[in-house]
Amino acid sequence: MLRNEFGNLVSAEIFQLRKRVGTWVLLGIWCGLAMLFGYIVPYFGLADEGPVSARLAPMLPDQIVSTMLDGVPFFGGALALILGVMTVGGEFGWDTFKTLFTQRPGRGTVFAAKMVALGIALVPFIVVMFALGGIASSLIALTEDATISWPSVATVVQGIGAGWLILATWAAIGVILAVATRGTSLAIGIGILYTLVIEGLLSALAGSFSLLEPLVDFFVRANAYSLVKPLGGAGAAGSAGSAATDGPGAFSGPYVDWQQAALVLVAYLVALLGVSTWVMRRRDVA
Repeated sequence: MLRNEFGNLVSAEIFQLRKRVGTWVLLGIWCGLAMLFGYIVPYFGLADEGPVSARLAPMLPDQIVSTMLDGVPFFGGALALILGVMTVGGEFGWDTFKTLFTQRPGRGTVFAAKMVALGIALVPFIVVMFALGGIASSLIALTEDATISWPSVATVVQGIGAGWLILATWAAIGVILAVATRGTSLAIGIGILYTLVIEGLLSALAGSFSLLEPLVDFFVRANAYSLVKPLGGAGAAGSAGSAATDGPGAFSGPYVDWQQAALVLVAYLVALLGVSTWVMRRRDVA
């Protein structure tokens, strides 16, 4: 009975996210950015410098995992944060939490269903990105008469899992900001400020100030890049348009071990959602 009730709640939340225009707008923006910086810009810049074959290699199908994961810690993280804010903050703006919490399920159950639905909604952000990357890389390979070979299934699964964990962690940051501010606008502003200024600036300064390195080692940004680096992302050697060397998502370290990165991100995810749930259960929603 309770299991069916929770399943119905999750289905309702997924339906709400699916019908929300903002979800599709964010998915479209994310796919556009992934294609732009993963394939379009690097491909049309092939003749700029260096051997064409070396610059073409990261855009071929066998490098799809590394190429697609390059933008996840930065662009994908920012968009996932906004989606997390929208998922929870919108309920405050529309005063629908009052109605939800007066129904039979408890606050914790309702909020847990919303978080499960959010986690499920993040899956297409990774899967669709990889699918489009496969199409784009295949077209480039056919155009350039290059050999088409694909990464192993295990590598693709690892890439999808790593990408989802990173997006889920950033979405959880958006959730707790929405809960804390009881809205969307301020939460998104604080989230973007934190992403660009605090983590971005301090990470960039870590190379000049050694005292900052221990702090940066526990940033979501540093651990996200460290998690995708073993899979060839985050500016690995030969990566086209890598986030480590180009664009606003530039990151050159410090990196941590990938096992530590995974544990830190999971710890962030559990702690952020735990605190958010506790606040929602204890605080007046009015």
